Amino acid sequence: MATRLILIRHGQTSWNARKIYCGARDIGLNANGKKQAARLRRQLNAGKIYEVYSSDKKRAMQTARIIFKKNKINRLAGLREMRFGVFEGLSHAQVLRKYPGIYSRWLKDPFSITMPKGESLRDFRKRVVMAMKKIAKAHPEQKVAVVCHGGVIGIFLSHLLKRRNFWKLIPKPASCTVVNYPVKNIRDVT
Repeated sequence: MATRLILIRHGQTSWNARKIYCGARDIGLNANGKKQAARLRRQLNAGKIYEVYSSDKKRAMQTARIIFKKNKINRLAGLREMRFGVFEGLSHAQVLRKYPGIYSRWLKDPFSITMPKGESLRDFRKRVVMAMKKIAKAHPEQKVAVVCHGGVIGIFLSHLLKRRNFWKLIPKPASCTVVNYPVKNIRDVT
């Protein structure tokens, strides 16, 4: 028995386009992000989607509303992006200049460092996996759309694959990743 999770990363924001950390900030889609979501709606052969869940952040909710116009969108705070703390609102280059030591250590081993005023990767993973478990347990053997963030999808996939390199698993904006999540074998996060 498995739940089919259609994991959808939100469309592009102006911050994504400029490679700025969004994290917990509530940034909406830019014009390109809206076009990406509309394109994905046309490309997505969703068939019967039983339920649609979304992060409650603007960029995810806007994407969900564009793709799933006729569906009720269930907001779930557990699907929010990681809180990047003092890195939010800064580009990669700006973070390197302003916080070179902690940023370099975080890039090398993000599980061992928590950004100032940010969320640890372990806490982020636990929050995301708990949200996905909740969705899967509520919808066994059904197809469910989950509209969220790149980091959410990357950390969830790294959990399933038992890897630590979640950065390599982050999908492009307005893309889908399909996971058959076996409900009976859902394991807890440690």
